[in-house]
Amino acid sequence: MKKIVVPGELVTEQRKRSGEHVYTFNGKIYSDVVGMTDNESTTASVVPLKGFYVPKQDDIVVGLIVSELFSGFLVDINSFYFSFLSKERLREPLKRGSIVSVRISRVNELNEADVSDARVFYGGEIFSILPVKVPRVIGKNASMLETLRRGTNSNIVVGRNGWVWAKGGNTSLLSNALKRIENEAHTPNLTNKITEFLLKEKK
Repeated sequence: MKKIVVPGELVTEQRKRSGEHVYTFNGKIYSDVVGMTDNESTTASVVPLKGFYVPKQDDIVVGLIVSELFSGFLVDINSFYFSFLSKERLREPLKRGSIVSVRISRVNELNEADVSDARVFYGGEIFSILPVKVPRVIGKNASMLETLRRGTNSNIVVGRNGWVWAKGGNTSLLSNALKRIENEAHTPNLTNKITEFLLKEKK
């Protein structure tokens, strides 16, 4: 059975070969990161969740269709597991490689998610940021998001999962701005700094 563990949490008391991101203390194996472990594996290890999105019900995320099933589609939402999207109530045809915006409709105890309310994006590209930095990309009252839209002339949708879809305008400039926001998310007056950065780069 798979479960999420945090640093210092017991992974197993069984005698197993130690893999990545674990340490042994008094004959027991513990995790040194936030991540996912599989108790049924013969090796005690933890896959870090840093950079991955932990789904929350009703979040709007950007996803990528990875395969088609009989009753639905599997969607990569930058989480540990692919999510399931039912074919019921789909308004637009989907195929592998389609970029979509979806809502997290259900999450179980393993953080496996079902999604719904698919909206298809045609063209454009996906940029990735750490999910924890998403609030800074949006900003208070969407101020940062509007700054990015005006400064790059791009259509932009920010998913809570850390994936940003953009089309048109100067997406190269947008990519640089997103990296700067990610690196400087802890600093004050960031919206003003990004505004100045965009103006300077456009000139």
